[in-house]
Amino acid sequence: MNDSAFSNLPALEPGSVWLVGAGPGDPGLLTLLAAKGLTEADVVVHDALVNDECLKLARHGALLEYAGKRGGKPSAKQRDISLRLVELARSGKRVLRLKGGDPFVFGRGGEEALMLVEHNIPFRIVPGITAGIGGLAYAGIPVTHRDINHAVTFLTGHDSSGLVPDAINWEAIGRGSPVIVMYMAMKHIAQISANLIAAGRSPGEPVAFVCNAATPQQQVLETTLGEAEAAVAASGLEPPAIVVVGEVVRLRPSLDWLGALSGRKLQPETPPTAVRKVPA
Repeated sequence: MNDSAFSNLPALEPGSVWLVGAGPGDPGLLTLLAAKGLTEADVVVHDALVNDECLKLARHGALLEYAGKRGGKPSAKQRDISLRLVELARSGKRVLRLKGGDPFVFGRGGEEALMLVEHNIPFRIVPGITAGIGGLAYAGIPVTHRDINHAVTFLTGHDSSGLVPDAINWEAIGRGSPVIVMYMAMKHIAQISANLIAAGRSPGEPVAFVCNAATPQQQVLETTLGEAEAAVAASGLEPPAIVVVGEVVRLRPSLDWLGALSGRKLQPETPPTAVRKVPA
């Protein structure tokens, strides 16, 4: 990239940390500021879900340090990762913490930033495209459509204990949100589906699982809320995945632009989409 594209952007200074969102996968979705930071960092501390193609943008000689956390697999403790950022910055390094998606959307970026504040380490937040928007766009699923929904809810499928969060008011979300986008929900889809159906959602409501979104390995499973558990088991698909519940899923045959680039014919939307009424 021409250096002039970076000329008016801030520099990653020694002794500081940038908390950077890498987006859902495609390195083309990195922001200019993220790309500039990669060319300047002495150390890139990266998550498991960061595409290797993004890491190739790091400057020659930069240390690439893995700090991934994957559910159910051995991984570094969050406090240790945060303290490592402090340690590297205190040694005078220019530190770039590269996180999949957006640092502040179910990404523990807030926890890391608070640790930097506690230790008086200067930092910058560089937002990224979250998978719940960008990953679904790569599957041809818009999170909003004027004829379908005027609200969308983003939630996580598990909390720090690894279980479905008790704090989520499933009845309120089930009744009030036409479209629900879920991170880290595939493992617990049986319980989540049951919770939403108990809240009044139709078992026939469309659901899509987008695995390895915005990468060459992307796969999309379309099913219904009532069949989601069986469909996932039969598919053999595994996380990482973003899950979306709602009538916007029905737009995928018309909007699967990525499939169209591979030769798949798009299907015009007929009849016109109808507004889905959430339970009263």
